[in-house]
Amino acid sequence: MASNVMRKVSLRSLAAHKVRLILTVFSVVLGTSFVAAAVIFTSTVQGSFNAIFDNVARGVAAEVTPADQNSPGVPLALADRLRADREKLGIDKLQVDFSGSATIAKADGSGLQTGGAPSIGSTYIPPEDAVDSAGFQLVEGRAPTAPGEVVLNTTAAEKADLKVGSKTVVALGAGVTPPIEVTVVGLIDMPAATGGMVNVQFERSQAEQLFSDGKYVGSIDMSAVAGVSDTELRDRVDAVVNAGKTGDDALFDVRTGEQVREDQKASVATFLNIFRYILLAFAAIGLLVGTFIIYNTFSMIVAQRNRELALLRAIGASRTDISRSVLLEAGIVGLLGGVVGLGLGVGIAAAMQGFTSSSGLPSDGLTVGWPAVVSAIFVGIIVTLLSAWIPARRASRIPPVEAMRMSAAEPGAGSLRNRTIAGAVLAVIGIALLIGGLFVDGVGALLLIGGAALLIIVAVVLGAPALSQPVVGGIGRVLQMPFGTVGKLARTNAVRNPRRSAATAFALTIGLVLVVIIGTLGASFKSAIDAGVDQQLRADFVVAGSNNGPMSAAVGSAVETVPDAQTVVSFDMAFVKLDDGNTVVTTPVGGPLSDVLQIDMLEGSEQVEPDALLISDGTRKSRGWELGEKVTFTSTTGADVPVTVTGIYQDNPALGEWIIGNRAFDTLSPSKSQRMTFVVLVKGKAGVAQNALRDQLETAVKPFLTAQVQDKEEFKNSFSSIIDQMLATLYALLGLALVIAVLGIINTLALSVVERRQEIGMLRAIGMSRAQLRRTIYLESTYIAIFGALLGVIVGLAIGLPLVRSLRHWGLDAITVPWPLIIGTLVGAAVVGVIAALWPAFTASRTKPLEAITE
Repeated sequence: MASNVMRKVSLRSLAAHKVRLILTVFSVVLGTSFVAAAVIFTSTVQGSFNAIFDNVARGVAAEVTPADQNSPGVPLALADRLRADREKLGIDKLQVDFSGSATIAKADGSGLQTGGAPSIGSTYIPPEDAVDSAGFQLVEGRAPTAPGEVVLNTTAAEKADLKVGSKTVVALGAGVTPPIEVTVVGLIDMPAATGGMVNVQFERSQAEQLFSDGKYVGSIDMSAVAGVSDTELRDRVDAVVNAGKTGDDALFDVRTGEQVREDQKASVATFLNIFRYILLAFAAIGLLVGTFIIYNTFSMIVAQRNRELALLRAIGASRTDISRSVLLEAGIVGLLGGVVGLGLGVGIAAAMQGFTSSSGLPSDGLTVGWPAVVSAIFVGIIVTLLSAWIPARRASRIPPVEAMRMSAAEPGAGSLRNRTIAGAVLAVIGIALLIGGLFVDGVGALLLIGGAALLIIVAVVLGAPALSQPVVGGIGRVLQMPFGTVGKLARTNAVRNPRRSAATAFALTIGLVLVVIIGTLGASFKSAIDAGVDQQLRADFVVAGSNNGPMSAAVGSAVETVPDAQTVVSFDMAFVKLDDGNTVVTTPVGGPLSDVLQIDMLEGSEQVEPDALLISDGTRKSRGWELGEKVTFTSTTGADVPVTVTGIYQDNPALGEWIIGNRAFDTLSPSKSQRMTFVVLVKGKAGVAQNALRDQLETAVKPFLTAQVQDKEEFKNSFSSIIDQMLATLYALLGLALVIAVLGIINTLALSVVERRQEIGMLRAIGMSRAQLRRTIYLESTYIAIFGALLGVIVGLAIGLPLVRSLRHWGLDAITVPWPLIIGTLVGAAVVGVIAALWPAFTASRTKPLEAITE
């Protein structure tokens, strides 16, 4: 038969079944829309950052920064040397900028939060002296000319409700300088500022005092005289500052302004790529679920068209013509789904952009480029064609005479024996890998469990039809009791086509597998944190930074002045080197450590001597250090500091890998800009009321803006809330798969109603009321939904529990099953079943008996 005739048949078939077409297209839309949204959103954010970075380092010919990001900075002596040789090197202007993290108080006295954007203090540099030609413009007020005067970027001033003449407080994020009172004397417009960025600029002498020890600066920027190119100046300066050292031996990075801009763009691109991969991973989950729905849909469509396709075969259509006809319909559905999915993806990306821009990320309009268009349409077409391939082959193999004798109904009613055996074999292998993962530590365990998870999910796909008959039947026998004959009829309908029921339920199963795995991980992490705090924390209160970030080292000194505090221990931290790698050391400052923390010593003394090192048992095993061993840390300035291992304690998350003595720490961290406090533990005097002690602590730390006082429960909740936020994000993304699953059930039931139109008409003719018919379809949907949920919970626990067990190597030794989540999931599945059946049930109840019987 001519191909153009088959094309007409396919197009007319689609046009004649508009509801079926809409349902099938919509199942493609949801998956493709998330792919499009991921591409559009990340392209938009990257484009906005690129626009910002295009204004960075304008006019800068060469910039000198430390090669080691954890070093104290570039020596000021080097700036003096370059300034002395400026004519020889071809330097026009040379600029040093003293800067560091800083938080400014809003008009109401609370700290101005940035939503993750930078909040920095820096040096005010007059425009005529500035190397960066696009740095800022003073739009109101004047420049700071004395200590205590600052200028503030306009966007930050607006959020903080500050203006020229406002008096406020600035707290430094690191260093020993206490919070300082300042007056806003000017406002600046900064083209390079993101939506949430805060830049407080101080008069030069105060900036040097606040952000430097007088020896180092963060960077040196230079412009070139006429006739000297940026690359020429870069090469000349590099020869001076690195004295011939190159590659890993170089002490400083010397880059042109263009390189600085490109490096900043690349750093953002790396983050955005990770974010894009996460979004695409969830899009893939949605597409996986959608694939089963599309497959199910086309299987039913082919079954409904058996007689039509057989007639085409009888009048001359070949098997190839039939399969191509079905695939043509699938291609059209995929194209429509991709186009509509692209439009919905634009809307999703716009919503995501609106949310992130309110949190401080830049916003400069959506970027809908060709990658988004191509990805949405390509994915829509390919996924749909693959999903329709098996039904197309099945349709082409039906003998004409047999098909014309068949009723429209049972697709894939053949034996389940072979696929069930294959599924059982894969399940056994998967379970064996899971068990093996319990006896292996580290990455090996994760690999075994990952392989097991893949095999088990494939086993579920193969074995679910065989499981669906006894399980759905068993669920039906229990739930049908209050509904009598209606319940029995619903159970019969749910089990008579196990392939369809399993494919419909699997869409819900895969979503709930992921929900249970993630929920188990989250609950176990929270339980481990709670248990650790309860067992190890003896302090009454914890003073920590916002979002558990670092604080000024002056916080501990302020807390020590609280009259009712018996023991105060601050934990200071600094970046150092060990075996040519960067690491962190911490030191306890203040009273006895055992007053505020439970320390289980395995060997040696818990007393931290000035030049001593206490290590965890895990560190001893991983590094091979023993009691009495000499360990040498190296400061960021290159000073070697030897310490002696004097104690080994049981692994303790609060203490980390090691803690070091005060004198050794002071030698390792001489620069106040490299030193910070990350937590202060406080034990109150005997008999002091907790509320009274809290009031005193809050008064003491109020000037620091970012410091907050927490009791044990609040401290635990601060970590739990972070986990909850992460879980909420993951659940929101997984919600896509669950929405697709609900639509899949709607799709299947709606097509099933069309398929069983004569049967429904007969039931109505012999006396079944519309309400009874609707109830039958509600129950049928509920049985299938609960089956999918049960399967998802069982498989999720089978994978999730060993996965948590495998993380014991990294300190997660508590396994907690999220029973409220699981019970809520099962109840929710029943609700989902009813909701998904509303429209199909309404459609079925509107069937006219006589018309349906005579079709």
